[in-house]
Amino acid sequence: MASEQFTKLFTVAEANQLIPRLELIVRSLQEQAQLVRARIAQLAENTDAPPDIEQLSRTDPQVGDAIREISENAQLIEEMGCFLKDIDLGLVDFPTELGDEVVFLCWQYGEPQLVAWHPIGQGFASRQPLAGTRKIVLN
Repeated sequence: MASEQFTKLFTVAEANQLIPRLELIVRSLQEQAQLVRARIAQLAENTDAPPDIEQLSRTDPQVGDAIREISENAQLIEEMGCFLKDIDLGLVDFPTELGDEVVFLCWQYGEPQLVAWHPIGQGFASRQPLAGTRKIVLN
């Protein structure tokens, strides 16, 4: 059974309880990723070769700290039993049972609660509304 591949299956209520914490974590992830991108862009202006991220993380304390924070926050999400799918869009999936199949509840940063799900083998573009929820349009 597909549920055996996950350490936790969430109810909608359990997943919704994590959203306030996830909002803080995802916001931090986005801020740190932006910091790394800005630093790389700044360094790329002064050279023809793109910067080596691994080396940069060791030699630039600001980048190193940001990358460590990204890694730690991604691990926190994983430890909750969730899956970080996209930092920029702020996508986090929660495995759940819907009927007789395991699917992902799909949350996007900025949504106050879960409103959608999608099959495990598909992604954000395949989101379906959860029963009893209204579609939320994020800008």
